[in-house]
Amino acid sequence: MVIELTKRQEQILQIVKDEGPITGEHIAEKLSLTRATLRPDLSILTMSGYLEARPRVGYFYSGRPASSVISERLHKLLVNDYKAVPIVVSESASAYDAIVTLFLEDVGTLFVVNQKGYLAGVISRKDLLRASLGNKTLEDVPVSIIMSRMPNIITCAPEETLYAAAKKLIDFQIDSLPVVRPSEDDSKQMELIGRVTKTTIAKAFVELGSEPKV
Repeated sequence: MVIELTKRQEQILQIVKDEGPITGEHIAEKLSLTRATLRPDLSILTMSGYLEARPRVGYFYSGRPASSVISERLHKLLVNDYKAVPIVVSESASAYDAIVTLFLEDVGTLFVVNQKGYLAGVISRKDLLRASLGNKTLEDVPVSIIMSRMPNIITCAPEETLYAAAKKLIDFQIDSLPVVRPSEDDSKQMELIGRVTKTTIAKAFVELGSEPKV
């Protein structure tokens, strides 16, 4: 998709082409505008790949297609750098315990671990809602009955790209991925070391779009 630039953005590009590297302050002076006014334009031009920015140096014209720049940046983001702390419950916990944990931690997915602390299953809000529709007392329903079990769980590894993790979330229509690695003691068991959620992806996207300080 080709991004249609505004007249001011085209002016900024021309200034950078002619005088780059140049700082944001100097670009603002040439256009008789404030640095704050230009900030959105500079962010768009940088994210689109028209400009690149280096701390203490300034902006300079990239000359590369926008799509290749964005793709390159996305594929450099690793799960290990963005993973969050997993919220877990034990395999022996009840559905009631899981619901309480879900609300207290303000999450949509819980990870179930066995007695040795390895990933045993995943339980979602839908699983708990389905369990609550029955006539059974939730305190008497163990999460092991209603959870999705290994190996039928979509996971990601810490060395995977965040892009790959995001694609799994979309392809499998799930809200959260456990970040795992094989146990050193038992390669068939998965050690739970983090989680990647849609919120994780959103935070990374915002970070990616943040303007460099130049």
